[in-house]
Amino acid sequence: METKDFDTYSERKAFDETKEGVKGLVDAHITEIPRIFRVPQGTLSDKKPSVSASEPTIPIIDFADVQVSREHIVEKIKDAAGNWGFFQVINHGVPLHVLEEIQEGVRRFFEQDLEVKKSYFTRDAAKTFVYNSNFDLYSSSLCVGWRDSFACYMAPDPPNPEELPAVCRDAMIEHTKHMTSLGVLLFELLSEALGLSSDTLKNMDCMKGFLMISHYYPPCPQPDLTIGTNNHSDNSFLTVLLQDQVGGLQIHHQDQWVDVTPIPGALVINIGDFLQLITNDKFISAEHRVLSNRNETRISVASFFSTSMLPNATVYGPIKELLSEEDPPKYREFTLEEYTKGYFKRALMEHLTCLISRYDKEQYKTSGSL
Repeated sequence: METKDFDTYSERKAFDETKEGVKGLVDAHITEIPRIFRVPQGTLSDKKPSVSASEPTIPIIDFADVQVSREHIVEKIKDAAGNWGFFQVINHGVPLHVLEEIQEGVRRFFEQDLEVKKSYFTRDAAKTFVYNSNFDLYSSSLCVGWRDSFACYMAPDPPNPEELPAVCRDAMIEHTKHMTSLGVLLFELLSEALGLSSDTLKNMDCMKGFLMISHYYPPCPQPDLTIGTNNHSDNSFLTVLLQDQVGGLQIHHQDQWVDVTPIPGALVINIGDFLQLITNDKFISAEHRVLSNRNETRISVASFFSTSMLPNATVYGPIKELLSEEDPPKYREFTLEEYTKGYFKRALMEHLTCLISRYDKEQYKTSGSL
């Protein structure tokens, strides 16, 4: 087991100040990963899901006939959102070239001239475009994730195109347009799956914010000693994820980790914490993680529908139409900013990052009423 007799803050700070991220370590041809990336012994003992004929698989929903077979698709979404919190969609209407171009744009950004990339490095979340390695670098107590990332709010206030890196600017803008259109459809179907009018969730401003986060997971010389992204659930209403064909994403389902096997052209949809809270657990926000691998770079692009830390005075609570004497409210009312501040603050307090999201939602549980 790793000893704790080293100054983890100083080592994290030294790593941060290089502004080169995890890719910089790989480019330096390291053969052993630094201590700050090492997970406690035994943490990844369940790294690979058990292989059996009855192994569960993530629901796959075909949107090809969504207008013709809408009720059938709504039922599939209701089941997936309520029992898994995750599903993959195919024939979703987003052109393949749009998905390929954003993935290439992300690759171009992280593999461009180092000095140009460094010019975008910041820990100031208020910046339009934020590049760094691990947004929670100084708060994650489990270990530092083997990944680099960039983030940008594309809505409600779209960035000035000149503020986006030239190597991925057009791809980001085009991807946002298509993800927003798909988001409209998804929130309609989710509303209908709750037995509500199709515009319910949209009218609650669930689509008001749009945060794009792109991750770059370089090959790791010791993948069994670290992790790409620690266990967590998303502080969003909904997340639409584009992953490449490398794999590594797993969700926690029925006390085991299940691989989200990549499907060419598919998008992964997952319910966020906010949607679990306002649906009073009709939909669930599942924990998930990303494993490291030795041989290939993994690229993913996540589209979060949430204003998170942006100013938003809207107060949310369980939707009243979903409540009854038999199913009273399980959560108190909250603002997204309040929840998100707690989400990050408790990251400093928890001993295991895998407990953070579960602990967060518990704070908003009621003791019988709102």
